[in-house]
Amino acid sequence: MIVRQLRDTEEDAEAVRTVATAAFGASRTLPGKPDETAEWPPRRIAFANGRNRHLARTDPGGCWLAVDDTGMPVGAVLSSRREGTWGLALFAVLPRAQRRGLGRELLAGALAYGRACLRGIIVGSEDPRAAATYRQAGFTLHPSIRLRGTIDKAAKERLPPPDGAVFEGGARQRDMMDSVDRRTRGGAHGPDHDLLLRQCRLFVSDDLAGSGYCYVGDDGKVELLAATSRRLATRLLTAALLSLPEGTEARVPSLTAEQEWAVDVGLAAGLELSTGGYVCLRGMRPPTPYIPSSTFL
Repeated sequence: MIVRQLRDTEEDAEAVRTVATAAFGASRTLPGKPDETAEWPPRRIAFANGRNRHLARTDPGGCWLAVDDTGMPVGAVLSSRREGTWGLALFAVLPRAQRRGLGRELLAGALAYGRACLRGIIVGSEDPRAAATYRQAGFTLHPSIRLRGTIDKAAKERLPPPDGAVFEGGARQRDMMDSVDRRTRGGAHGPDHDLLLRQCRLFVSDDLAGSGYCYVGDDGKVELLAATSRRLATRLLTAALLSLPEGTEARVPSLTAEQEWAVDVGLAAGLELSTGGYVCLRGMRPPTPYIPSSTFL
């Protein structure tokens, strides 16, 4: 078994995607979730591989790939450092390679990359073994909830209009977004915004009452939201849901108990509420008002 740094190549990015798809699809701890082993459409593949390559490029010391003696990928871990905040973006080992110490070795490499960071964040699944591993690494486990449902005409009629101006943003809002990041999570996302701007729509609110932003994907997933107040966060999430075409399945994942404002918006839109893994934190309280990204955290 060889563990090496992930390279910024399409081959390595695809290897990570293949490992993650097989590992998570084989998990029996995720009932009711879509079959991750099903064939992915090209757009989704490009989306995932773009993220893998982005992290290999920005954080080579935190991204590792394990291959067996035949050269086949069997495990991967991706992590990042952003201004003193470390995040675990992906951690996956194929079932046939588990219980051999490979997972511990991969995670140890990623944790070592964040050793100098004051804060750490992981958006974890329901897998009890992973949760136990994160707890043993010193993270506090905050059970999370998720919202999911179809945005139809009735949902849009139930949602009150945003209580202030929200507009589509772009690269010119980078400084503002980094400032909000520092206030909510202790570190700016920096280069991550470059990729997020290419992959998602950006909604921004910036006035005398405060500042905030929200990324939402074409697939209806709220990717990341940060704001200086719950009022602005509510405004941004409402605008993001209202922007979705009718018939789109909206998803708002990784909400902790501190994000009741988001739960209220989702329930007003008729979205269903369910449990959804853990937001694992070290050296920090749950960011609020904030919805973390599972990749960029």
